[in-house]
Amino acid sequence: MDTTANLSSDFQPASPDRIRFLGLDFDPLDLDGVVKASLSHVRQGLSLTYVVTPNVDHIVRLNSEPELRSFYEGAGFNVCDSRILELFAKFDGHKLPAAPGADIVETLLRGHIAPFERIVVIGATGDVVRALEETFGFSDIAWHEPPMGLRSNPTAVDDAARFLIGQNKGFAFLCVGSPQQEMIARRAVEMGGGKGIALCCGASLDFLSGKIARAPKWMRENRLEWLHRLISQPGRRWKRYLVDGPRILKIWWKHRSA
Repeated sequence: MDTTANLSSDFQPASPDRIRFLGLDFDPLDLDGVVKASLSHVRQGLSLTYVVTPNVDHIVRLNSEPELRSFYEGAGFNVCDSRILELFAKFDGHKLPAAPGADIVETLLRGHIAPFERIVVIGATGDVVRALEETFGFSDIAWHEPPMGLRSNPTAVDDAARFLIGQNKGFAFLCVGSPQQEMIARRAVEMGGGKGIALCCGASLDFLSGKIARAPKWMRENRLEWLHRLISQPGRRWKRYLVDGPRILKIWWKHRSA
């Protein structure tokens, strides 16, 4: 897949005051700022762009796979998902508020997107889509379920990107994990012709539907959400949080010393 293709001429970063941190340009937007900027983009009927929310896991992956950076550099909104990164940025003299993707999604779905508005879901499962219909009352959901092995299947990525372009009228939620969801969003922008916002939001709809229990608010506020996830799914999460995650310390120190 060509990751160097030019983006649409309409592409504009979310903020002219982006902060360079750990090799990425972040928009220093808090939750309210991201929501307002996203709503403004959609209500103005602007060309398709997308939101990425890098966390510790993303930064560690980018350190070992720098070729993935183009997916983040092509985002219209690049906001900090992690309170750990927020703390490291503070140590470096940057004000980089955390705006977790799950909070962005919940705020939009509960308070700003009307039940009759079209939403696009790429990924997730049938029970999650049904929860959006039954619990939240959404009546116009365009759902696409890509095959497994998406990262090594450029045809499937293109199919998902075309679905996004053809179906999205406002907000789309890409729930196929990173970097697959960023690949789809970037490819759709490259293809051109789309409208609205695509949020690369991982498990956010799983949390909102109740399929996966999210960490209590006090754990999230005290930067312990990772611990809750580790305890909840130790077999799946141990490597991410006990082996890969701690590498962020070395990465952060390397950038401080550069």
